[in-house]
Amino acid sequence: MKKALVAVAAAAFALLVAGCGKNNAGSNAEMIIENGSEPQSVDPTQIQGTPEHRINLALFEGLVGFDPKDSHAVPGVAESWERTGDGSVVVFHLRKNCVWSDGTPITAQTFVDSWLYYMSPETAAVYAYMPAGVIKGAEAYNAGKADASSVGLRAIDDYTFEVTLVGPVPYAVDMMTHYAFDPLPMHAIKKFGKDWIKPANFVGNGPFTLKEWTPQEKLVVVKNDKYWNKDNIFLKTITFLPIENSTTAYNKYKSGEIDWNATGTFPLDMLDEVRLRDDYQVSENLASYYLDLNKNDPVLKDVRVRRALIESLDRQELVDKVTKGGQFAARAFVPKMAGYTPVEGPGYDVADAQKLLAEAGYPDGKGFPKLAYIYNTNEAHKKIAEWVQQQWKKNLGIDIELENMEWATFLAKRQANDFQVARNGWVGDYEDPSNFLELFITTGGNNDGRYSNKQFDELISKAATMQPGSERMKVLAQAEEIMLKDDAAIIPMYTYVTQNLIDLSKWEGWYANTQDVHPYVGLKRK
Repeated sequence: MKKALVAVAAAAFALLVAGCGKNNAGSNAEMIIENGSEPQSVDPTQIQGTPEHRINLALFEGLVGFDPKDSHAVPGVAESWERTGDGSVVVFHLRKNCVWSDGTPITAQTFVDSWLYYMSPETAAVYAYMPAGVIKGAEAYNAGKADASSVGLRAIDDYTFEVTLVGPVPYAVDMMTHYAFDPLPMHAIKKFGKDWIKPANFVGNGPFTLKEWTPQEKLVVVKNDKYWNKDNIFLKTITFLPIENSTTAYNKYKSGEIDWNATGTFPLDMLDEVRLRDDYQVSENLASYYLDLNKNDPVLKDVRVRRALIESLDRQELVDKVTKGGQFAARAFVPKMAGYTPVEGPGYDVADAQKLLAEAGYPDGKGFPKLAYIYNTNEAHKKIAEWVQQQWKKNLGIDIELENMEWATFLAKRQANDFQVARNGWVGDYEDPSNFLELFITTGGNNDGRYSNKQFDELISKAATMQPGSERMKVLAQAEEIMLKDDAAIIPMYTYVTQNLIDLSKWEGWYANTQDVHPYVGLKRK
């Protein structure tokens, strides 16, 4: 929900109505969304979190969009597509009435230029590894080892776009719902440089366009009258508010100051109250919460230390007594999905954890340096961090220092590998184990802990070239086993659930789905 990296506390999108906006019906409806954090950017090449994804869904549309019921790919800029041969070539047929918000036509060459720009090493897009990992020749191009002519992208004519993949890649089209595959307004980027994202210069192709952005206060989008499917856009304006405090957000929802509480987390002391509400919706989520361990750290590079940290945490206690939102304790990183059996890493075993720590040179925690654990400001993350702190002190005799920070700073430190232990989360962008496991390839833009294993990388690459089926799933399971069992690379904590407050008697076009992604097309107030 990604992303989906997410790398946000809870991947939740909820349409909430609490009496907001008088005369707010039909095509004049307005919506105010609590969006959790101040967005990093609206430039698809520079975003990585869930708050940014919600905004991106309003401002851009790729070849394919999300089905609101199950999040699978549906026609977007492309009205149809087909695979040829063994499935390694996908041909997209673009709509002839798709234009940018300034009226500039969108063609097949737009996608060629946009994707090459996104994957270029100079752009340094966090998610460049996604297209680079599935498009023929793109990995070498992304690494600066080949030129653009070697990449499997071709504009056959203005409205026919051909993509040559590294193999059949069964999830490729669903993968293209991600903003790493958005078209980019290259004409605006060329004219304004980094300032193209300012409201006065902004050009997008989504159902809405950027009107106002006041940092730390609000971001406002308005209906894009040049959007090809504008007749199915029923909201006139959407306002995104960056409210990080879950108590403040919940109280504003109850008082009618916001329509959509999009954090998916609620004050723990009010959780019982929330769960009794008629407008509370909960369902399974294709998302995992985990702790990232910096493999470059002098202490954490020892696999015995990492395993000791894992085995000293009773994750069932965490979900039963701390988070208490119906989450599922996890030893695997990949959530359950059709055709795949997740591989579990080490479980709760205090005696073995203490033995491992002693073998690493720290009996009863003696001589173990104080670790820093970073998390972005959020009550739920704080409670989890405090619980981890207590468990490691009680079971291993070690101390950790907790550091909370605002969203953009947190993401920057994590991406720069400037941490020891960091909370992390990932929402699936499409339903395939590869979307979770590819986070940890050596060259991955979201590989914050700098995990590196040649055999793991080779297995992920091999899976991308295989036909769908059980043999491919076995290869992916082998990769997960190496990462979790052999290398103890991360600490899986739990599988998320989606938690939404939405009055379905007042809104239609909203559906619970495992990725908790809710497009704005078709969304309207009754």
